[in-house]
Amino acid sequence: MSNSKSNEMEAILTFEDKKYDLKNCPKEVQELVKGMQVADAQLRMHEDTLKVLAVGRQHLASQLKAKLETINPINNKQ
Repeated sequence: MSNSKSNEMEAILTFEDKKYDLKNCPKEVQELVKGMQVADAQLRMHEDTLKVLAVGRQHLASQLKAKLETINPINNKQ
């Protein structure tokens, strides 16, 4: 029978090239780490949203280009 503690992943925080045992850090530090994890997840989500918007914009530009090919542009006189 295996020990359940040996199956748990160690909570090691690596910050500025130093490693810390997160379980032994004060609750305030643990909460700050959780906050950073949430912020990282939100950044990834918004980066993905920006990628989706960029692809959608490219598609719209492609459609616009195709529609404008049948329309004569006006001449710009400067």
